[in-house]
Amino acid sequence: MLPVEHDDPVNAKILAVSEDKIEGFVGEPFEEIANRSGVGVEVVMARIAAMLRAGTIRRVRQTLLATNIAEGALVAWKVPEQKIDAAFDWMFQHDPFSGHVVLRSTDTISAGSDYKLWTTLKVPQGFSLHTHCELLAKNVGAERFRLMPAKGIFTLGVGHVRRKTIEPGSKADQPAKMIPVQRVELSEHEWGVLLALKREFTPEEVQPSPWVSRANEAGVSLEEFCRVAEDLNARKIVGRFSTFLEHVKPSVGGVRVTRFNALFHWAVPPAREIETGGEVGRHHILTHCYWREAGPEFKNVNIMAVAHGTDKRLLLDHKAAIDQHLRASDIPVSYTNVFWGGRSEIKPSEISPRIYHQWLSMQEKS
Repeated sequence: MLPVEHDDPVNAKILAVSEDKIEGFVGEPFEEIANRSGVGVEVVMARIAAMLRAGTIRRVRQTLLATNIAEGALVAWKVPEQKIDAAFDWMFQHDPFSGHVVLRSTDTISAGSDYKLWTTLKVPQGFSLHTHCELLAKNVGAERFRLMPAKGIFTLGVGHVRRKTIEPGSKADQPAKMIPVQRVELSEHEWGVLLALKREFTPEEVQPSPWVSRANEAGVSLEEFCRVAEDLNARKIVGRFSTFLEHVKPSVGGVRVTRFNALFHWAVPPAREIETGGEVGRHHILTHCYWREAGPEFKNVNIMAVAHGTDKRLLLDHKAAIDQHLRASDIPVSYTNVFWGGRSEIKPSEISPRIYHQWLSMQEKS
């Protein structure tokens, strides 16, 4: 039986690459992981399939920069305490457009600390995020919600295995460059390829030439499938080919990849968001860094970042190093906070207009 824990030496070598190092569309993704990790391709495929079956890896898929093809936002929800668990369950089980569903708390009562349910949300172009949230609020009994669309992206990755040994203050030589959020229209033909491209891999699909069956699924030749995928990649719609670890729940062997999920908040002066995001986003510990406007409920926070780890104190040391770097960069911070993740469930947000129409019709009937 193959080892399936993330900290097995061979698995760790594979995951250090496969989590977030395979950028864009790659014709032979498992071969690319093998080349970069130094592990034979047959071993790479066998180990990834075994970890996927065991649940150590929760999904293998081609990710998208979905903010460019769907309306997206981080949403904070104010839900009565007695309803919050049911609201969490409903969001995860019944709304395919809500991705991350997380209960968050702060160490002290502070701005926005009564917003305990946080979700990521995407709705297809042509539909309203606000209207969707109003429908969700009615279903779960939320009192208020705050929509925080991304205005710019500075860091977007995972890489939990390789981040375990990063020291506080470790950062890139240059500031992170902001990826602007820009809307891209797709044809029906492109949608057909995209939906086949992004579907999660089963263990049986972890094999050479994995796009052959996806091209058949989309009803096009492999050559045409790859042509469209490359074009989508050039238009900044395709993200990474990634193996996502189950980083919140323990594995079958009781091993956790992370224990703590920290959402860092900073409020900086208007017109300095891009500069600040670049300085924050260059720090290696961060998996995500965004420019988002949180509004007065959160003291006008406009830069947010996420870090994961097994040691809460160490994560606070990482934040302290980022804070010190901002001071050294003469960037004034009027307010900062940390929201800690607790119970969480993660799934890809659905982005298909066709599925949204079907879902909306079901809600109207219920």
